Amino acid sequence: KDGLIIQKPVTVHSRARCRKDMLARRKGRHTGPGKRKGTANARMPVKVLWMRRMRILRRLLSRYRASGKINKHLYRQLYVQAKGNQFKNKRVLIEHIHKKKAEQARTKELTQLAEGARAKKKEARQRREERQQKKREDRINSILQAENAIVAQQKAQPSP
Repeated sequence: KDGLIIQKPVTVHSRARCRKDMLARRKGRHTGPGKRKGTANARMPVKVLWMRRMRILRRLLSRYRASGKINKHLYRQLYVQAKGNQFKNKRVLIEHIHKKKAEQARTKELTQLAEGARAKKKEARQRREERQQKKREDRINSILQAENAIVAQQKAQPSP
């Protein structure tokens, strides 16, 4: 009225209600189908989920390889399988690794047992051959002795 400019007080813009709503949303409230505007892919892209999963699986594989839990061949095989969507999550991958390692250990044990049995059989065969050879030699020697005895007997008896 007097030509004076009066400064109004700043209006309050509180975030209290917003914080309360955010806490409720963290608990899962107000997020039903009626509150959603975008598609599921717009809200949480499939590509982002894929990248997260791949990074988690690859990180696990590289750590296992570095610590020596898996060798480079198994690492490469599992890496390619992970890329091919074989493992749903980290737990499934770890279970698969344990299964593979157990299978490899069992195979190794079986090959060692087979190798041992093979060596044992080979030794037995060798001993058997040696025994048979000795028997043959003894027979030949006994025959030769018998022939020598006969020849000596014939020489001792003068022919008429």
